[in-house]
Order: sequence, then C-alpha cells, then structure tokens
Amino acid sequence: MKILIRGAGDLATGIASRLYRAGHHILMTEIPVPLTVRRSVAFSRAVCEGRAQVEDMTAVLAEDRTAAERVLSEGDIAVLVDETASCRSWYRPDVVVDAILAKKNLGTRITDAPFVIGVGPGFMAGADCHCVVETKRGHTLGSVIQKGSAIPNTGVPGNVGGYTTERLIRAEGDGMLEPKACIGDFVQKGQVVAVTGGIPVYAQMSGILRGMLQGGVNVWRGLKIGDIDARAERSHCETISDKARAVGGGVLEAAASFERMKDRYAIVVLAAGGGSRFGGDKLCVPVKGRPLYEHTLEKVQAFGAFPAFIVTGSEKIARAAESRGICPVKNTEPEKGIAHSVKLGLGKALESTDGLRGVLFLVCDQPEIQIPTIGEIFRTAARHPGSIVCAGNGDRKGNPVCWDAAYFPELMELSGDEGGRRVMRNHREKIRIVQADIRELRDIDRKEDLQDLQERILREEQVTT
Repeated sequence: MKILIRGAGDLATGIASRLYRAGHHILMTEIPVPLTVRRSVAFSRAVCEGRAQVEDMTAVLAEDRTAAERVLSEGDIAVLVDETASCRSWYRPDVVVDAILAKKNLGTRITDAPFVIGVGPGFMAGADCHCVVETKRGHTLGSVIQKGSAIPNTGVPGNVGGYTTERLIRAEGDGMLEPKACIGDFVQKGQVVAVTGGIPVYAQMSGILRGMLQGGVNVWRGLKIGDIDARAERSHCETISDKARAVGGGVLEAAASFERMKDRYAIVVLAAGGGSRFGGDKLCVPVKGRPLYEHTLEKVQAFGAFPAFIVTGSEKIARAAESRGICPVKNTEPEKGIAHSVKLGLGKALESTDGLRGVLFLVCDQPEIQIPTIGEIFRTAARHPGSIVCAGNGDRKGNPVCWDAAYFPELMELSGDEGGRRVMRNHREKIRIVQADIRELRDIDRKEDLQDLQERILREEQVTT
C-alpha cells in the first residue's frame, strides 16, 4: 500500500521501519526545521542532510512530487518538507499515519485517506481517525484503540533506566542552541551539555547522551533539546528504540487489518422508504441542525476504501450522496418494499465491483450509529468468512448488517417488506453480533421517535453547558 506518515521523528521512523519492512511504500512529511531530539535514528535528519540512514533503511529528501516518486520507485523512503501534508492530493495514500506527536490534532481528518491512524494523545477514534495507537510506556504501549483516545499526556516522561524527568535536557533560555556534547558521549551529572541563548544547560544525571538537537537551531526556554540514557548502551543511540518498535507494531497491525478488507467490501445505504409510519418524508427532517440522511452519509464517507451506493427515490438525497462520492441507485418503485431496495443496491454493487467478499447494508434513519461500530462490523466480517455480522445489544440484533458473499443469491431472491431478516432466520448459527450502545440501534420510524431523540439531545446539551 501507499502510506503517508506525517512527521519523521524517531517514533515516526520506528513506525516507518515496520511498514517499510512489511513491503509498503512510505512517504514522510516534515517541517522546515525539525525538532527531533533522537535525530541519529530519525529520518527527519534528511531535511538537513539530504538523506538519512537508519539501520538498513535509507530516507531521501525530495524537493517535489517528481523527486519523491523517483525515490519511491528506487525502493527508498521519501521525505518531503510539507507541514500541512498537501502531498495527499497527488500521492493519494491508502493510509495516513499522523505521527507528529504534538499531543493534539493539528488538522488530520478521518477523510484524509481510506484509512487514517492517529498516534498518541489528541486523537479520537471514530471522529478524526479510524483508530489510535497508544504511545505511553506501560502495559498498553502499542495497543490499537478502535474507540476512544490514547492516555492523555501527563507531562511526565516514561521511566527509562530508573529515571523520568531527570533524563530530559531542556533549554534554559531563548535563542540559538550550542551543543557542548555529542550524541553517544558519556556525560556526568552537573556537566554543561549545551548553551541556549547564552545560558549553560547542565545534565541532571549521568549517562550516555542519546539525543540532542542540531546546533544552530533557535530554541525557547523549557523546550526539550536532549535526552540522557542511564543504561549507557551506545548502540541505543544508533538503533530504533523499543518504544518506537512497539508503536510501529501497533500501526502495522492496524494497517494490515485494513489491507485485509480493502477492495473486498462495499456499502449499500437504504433510503427509499416512503415514511408511512412517520407520516411524511422523515429523511429530510432536521436532527442536530442537519437533515436526518446527512448523518448516515457522513459516516459512510469515513469508509472511503469501500465503494458505496445509496438506494433512493429522492433527487435531493441522490445529489447530496453523489457529492460525497456515494453512487446513487434510483428506486422508482418503493411500494415494492425493502427487498426491492436490497436487490437494487446489491445488484449495483456486484455490477460495479469485482470479487466482493461482502456488503454492508445501512438504513438511513439510524442517526446515532457510530463509526467505530461500523468499523468493528467490517473487522469481524473479515476475520470470520461466511458469517452474517450485525450491530446489536445483548441478544438483540439490529442494523447495520454485513452479509458475506455466500448469502448474495438468497438476498437476490427476497420479496416484500421483510428484507434480510428472512435470510437471517435460515442461518441463525452464522450470525455474529457486534455489541453497540442501545441508542445506536434506534431508528426514526415515528414522529414520537424523533421527539424522543430531540429531547435527549437537548438534555445532553444542557448537561454539557
């Protein structure tokens, strides 16, 4: 796959090493003046030096698209100075990994690529990325978080060799950095290791200088400019750290899971009902300031890796879907029931996509279904071929439902207004339920359902304020 990594520091380099050695094409972006402390094992060094060798890998600075494509074609890692990652527009990555480690999101969106991974605190899985990888040292380091966020930044560095805050070297003044020791040197507690803005900086402990910013860079008081390692292993200055490898392993796990699903599934949204129980066009009623159907379209757009179709008789909904890259399928006979919509959507998906392994069906009147729940349905379906995977709560089954290709013939034989439930009854032993909050399963069938939803939203807003 083509993978874009935002950031090229030591942790991002550990991530790149895992992905690169797994056979993926890696393009990394950096700022014009990198502030990587462990620069001897970071590809960000290529910005200053033109190229960077880390272990058995080479990263080369590319000035533009042509140069980057040449580097990639030669089997190396390309580094671009591109603070906003605008190269997405021409690189068109399969996966974006935000490894800037700013402790906050600096602009990454879940729609930046078919699959987006946030690294460390500041990201919310299901909101601005598909998953988050934990960076805090400890039992969960490198774990893949499919819902929620990483452990918040505590401001206290991880324990290495029995030391935490003491191992960090911070600038004492604003101004130019003058290193007084080199990476790999053994330094003593109390030794002057740098001068910042004319003010000496003293080591707070003894050990090997594992990292130091490049000389001549402008720094500010309190900025981390170096790192001392009490273990005093010089090889640690030249090789990717255990933490970076663990985080890289989490990113590789997430990317590999996505690769298993990529190009094998499709999405069909059902939006052709007449709203008879509601007493009118329910899909256009406002919910949280937007038409009801927009909530579903937004969530489908987050799964750009999968071709998506919407079955509808509404020109308005069709246009809105098309603007989000969702292909409209016209249903001029909604009176034939939901089975007719299922067959129209499935038929179009099969016609448009070769080798489909499964199709996820969503209804358009279920505004509280969450992106992490949809993602877990896809992952469960990929791990368990031949299954029917649906959202549910306890033993209660609901939508969305992902159907394995084995059931396509039966779905194409449906008729009336019952839909896939008939097929599910014939294959109860094949059903797998992905647990979801009960609110996610609620659809808007009647005006009373809409009123209940709006009242609950109002209560939640009042509690928040």
